[in-house]
Amino acid sequence: MSDYLPFLVSGLGLGAVYALSGVGLVVLYRSSGVLNFAFGALGAIGAYVAWSVLQAGQPQALAWAAALATAMGLSLAYGRLLAPRLAQRDPIVRSIATLGFALMVMGFTEWFWGEQPRRLILPTDADGLEFAEVRLTYTRVLGLALALAMMAAIGLLLARTRTGLRMRALANDRDLSALLGLRVLHVDTVAWVLSGAFAGVCGLLLANFVRLQATLLTFLVIPAFAAAMLGRLNSLPITVAAGIAIGLLEALAITVPGFAPFRTSVPFMVALAALPFFRNDTRKA
Repeated sequence: MSDYLPFLVSGLGLGAVYALSGVGLVVLYRSSGVLNFAFGALGAIGAYVAWSVLQAGQPQALAWAAALATAMGLSLAYGRLLAPRLAQRDPIVRSIATLGFALMVMGFTEWFWGEQPRRLILPTDADGLEFAEVRLTYTRVLGLALALAMMAAIGLLLARTRTGLRMRALANDRDLSALLGLRVLHVDTVAWVLSGAFAGVCGLLLANFVRLQATLLTFLVIPAFAAAMLGRLNSLPITVAAGIAIGLLEALAITVPGFAPFRTSVPFMVALAALPFFRNDTRKA
């Protein structure tokens, strides 16, 4: 078991990012019915902005704030300017439109910063916890704590607040909610901003855990989709558990002889396995 411990520790951090991403996708889907393919691209551009701020010699806090503001601002812009124009279209059309947005953001990121891989260094990398001679950095601890804390916060938002009640009402029947006087655009705006915040946090963490590269971070959306679909695009606890499990499986895949070069395919395999669950839910809806 001790031979696998370093991989489990590494997988926990990665799984926490997948869990956070899955929750960000579920929050938006439960409100607007949109699967946001631009989630990873928003996280990527936020991480690049943070890297640029740090390169300019500015404080870490300013870099984090700039990353979150960028991801949230772009998500808000799409949610206010483009998403309402597609509100009456088929859910598949609305989701595919976010893919076009993702490609635009990714293209701009690669044009402006180039394709050279970088790594975002965070102050929490300097120290950590020791488990059986394996070091778990505080950055990975922070990622895991954020996944659990933000899941709990979103759960409370949806269950105990008026905004959460309105988001759930939209998820059940958007047309009826609008007829009853619900401010659909306002509620959707909250959901897009929250999703952007999750994207910004996940982009920062993944740029630290793996590397800062636009294409890589954009495809973060695949394991996030797998986690969200295993949670049936509804259950936050199952989404978090699935995200962590995917991260652990991806890390443990390194130990399988001959499979290590293909370990990044693990989230794709899980996503394919999760598709039947997603289809079943769609039929029920």
